Amino acid sequence: MVKIFRRRSLLLKAAGCFLITASVYVPLFAQNTQSAASVQIDPEPFGDASRHWYGIAEKTNVIFPKPNQPRYKPTELTAVADNILLYQKGNGGWPKNYDIFAILAPEQKDSLIKAKSILNTTFDNGTTYTHIAALAQVYTATGVAKYGEAALKGLDFILSAQYANGGWPQYYPLEENYSRHITYNDGAMMGIMQVLKDIVDKRKDYLFVDDAHRKKIEAAYVKGIDCILKTQINDDGKLTAWCQQHDEVTLQPTWARKFEPPSICNGESSEIVLFLMSIDKPGKQIINAVQNAVAWFDASKILHTKVKVVQAPPLQTPYRVSTADRIVVEDETAPPIWTRYYELKTHRPLFCNRDSKVVYSLAEVDRERRDGYGWYTYAPQKVLNAYPAWQKKWASQKNVLQKRD
Repeated sequence: MVKIFRRRSLLLKAAGCFLITASVYVPLFAQNTQSAASVQIDPEPFGDASRHWYGIAEKTNVIFPKPNQPRYKPTELTAVADNILLYQKGNGGWPKNYDIFAILAPEQKDSLIKAKSILNTTFDNGTTYTHIAALAQVYTATGVAKYGEAALKGLDFILSAQYANGGWPQYYPLEENYSRHITYNDGAMMGIMQVLKDIVDKRKDYLFVDDAHRKKIEAAYVKGIDCILKTQINDDGKLTAWCQQHDEVTLQPTWARKFEPPSICNGESSEIVLFLMSIDKPGKQIINAVQNAVAWFDASKILHTKVKVVQAPPLQTPYRVSTADRIVVEDETAPPIWTRYYELKTHRPLFCNRDSKVVYSLAEVDRERRDGYGWYTYAPQKVLNAYPAWQKKWASQKNVLQKRD
């Protein structure tokens, strides 16, 4: 049975709809409806934020978890979506590090409503773009207008936060710290770009997006691609990969937190390349960016090495309690691995302490950071695995992984 409901005129240009006045009931998605009972919200995109809420009492949080806080099931669409609306701020964005599946007590809900004007809105830790995607999914499944309207408000927030050069900061409104930089770290910018791409590609959950929004989103998407291409690190005339964060003015690699130096960052770069590889009929610039990044991943891989977690006595620090240690060991059977950071120009594996002192081995990192940060990654392997099919389809004249005599 097709849902019917009252719509605002700005939402009436969806597929399967026709434009009439807001006072009339109309069918939505007559050819694209799906049973709400068959839909569920995937908890994984919200996992990082949820883990932070339960594990780290951040001073910026408005509410904190109660002991044994109950949770909604992923299939309870409208209940979870109503939570997302509670967390949404007045500017259309969301704050980070809450559990959208938590069944909130009345006083928790009241606190969130009273804090609507506190605009600590961000894209960090899988925030805002994930909420928009979930609301779009619920709206498409249920036809409840408030979820579509909230998703559009979130998209307006994304559009307002974009820099003229196409990048996005970590927080918006802007803060006076490193979060002003264009942020690839933790999937911030690429999460935004994926939502925009889904809209540009007319994925079914976004068919409700009206023409006016769609045109703005298409323009923002094109600017985002341009920013990605312009921030690819050029070392002595050769393109490599990307940094976690790039200066919002110069577009050059820059410092983030005190232990996150300007460098070539393979984890974040892998996500960028996989995104570029997902683009249908890529232009020459995109093909060139992928080819050079793949060549970099192949050249920077480390063989016969793995990171081992070992037992260690608990160590209390001002930041956290370290309960283990990590060491690098030689292993002839180990798959290729990459360090998180490679030094600009020299391309040496790079590490760093909280005092911003650069070192060149994991053993030189203070134990709290050695045990509490991801210094190595296997992410580039996903790119190398995907490359042969992509190369055959879009760059058949040049295989950068083919060994030449």
